[in-house]
Amino acid sequence: MEYTTLGNTGTTVSKLCFGTWRFGRETSGVIETDREEAYELLDAAWDHGINFIDTANVYGDPNGTSEQWIGDWLADRGHHREDLVIASKVYFPFDGRGEPGPNDSGLGRKHIRAQIEGTLERLGTDYLDLYYIHRWDEETPIEETLSVLSELVREGKVHYLGASSMAAWQLTKALWTSDVEGLERFDVTQPMVNAAHYDAVGDYLDVCADQELAVCPYSPLGGGLLTGKYDRTEDGAVEAPDGSRASLDDMFEEYYATEQAWDVLKAVEDVADELEATPAQVSLRWLIDQDRFTCVPIVGARTPDQLAENVGAVDLELGDEQFARIESARTDDE
Repeated sequence: MEYTTLGNTGTTVSKLCFGTWRFGRETSGVIETDREEAYELLDAAWDHGINFIDTANVYGDPNGTSEQWIGDWLADRGHHREDLVIASKVYFPFDGRGEPGPNDSGLGRKHIRAQIEGTLERLGTDYLDLYYIHRWDEETPIEETLSVLSELVREGKVHYLGASSMAAWQLTKALWTSDVEGLERFDVTQPMVNAAHYDAVGDYLDVCADQELAVCPYSPLGGGLLTGKYDRTEDGAVEAPDGSRASLDDMFEEYYATEQAWDVLKAVEDVADELEATPAQVSLRWLIDQDRFTCVPIVGARTPDQLAENVGAVDLELGDEQFARIESARTDDE
């Protein structure tokens, strides 16, 4: 495994982050990753040298399942907490107390204070390395959100702050507010970014580059499309294996299987053939090689074998021409 400094922080992380959003998640009556499988994946991540784990308070059914399993795994395996960099998130309604109440969502002081305590308890730790706001809260002034998050940093419950999906202007407003009010700033972002879905968040990434924020993309393989495991039928639909993301998600074709995505996949597959690598490895390496900002893709492998394949991206070397060819496939239709 190779490691990098996480943006402007003083923390070193593996060049891949392991995402646990599937832990305990039920989709169409199917548990995507059960407890035993979660342990196997966490063991595999550890063995591969991945020290960066991503979760959220609402991951799993019921909410909190992912955090709980990570905490249990840490305790059962006896790993030293300082050997891992753990990130979690706050914003969405949390169902841990049954039907969510009026203050059980959003980024107000009351909700954040309640959720950080639950997150730390489930993870079995007294601090988070990174705490993301999962979304932008239209109902709460950003000053209040940043104020309570700054308190958590100063109390030692959180080391760094992160921001997930939002508009570029919202991220800019938050950074400006931090600077003007003397509050902690966001150091890490987590947008949806992959070789086929880059321009949609281009302005957001421009802010990250200008402000030297680290980018930890979710869905770096385009929901699995950029692994090459899906075929395109004559009528343009996606032919998906049973149990795959595309077969379970009714929005997959509209969200991921765009004309641009198929063009990018063709370029990725061609480069993969040249390097005797897999499309997934090439797609991940393309993100790791971004030179405008530190980029650490979040991989959500379903099996240890898939995770091993993903880790192979770290050892891959893309030539400048190969990198540019994928870039051109993304922009040729513009």
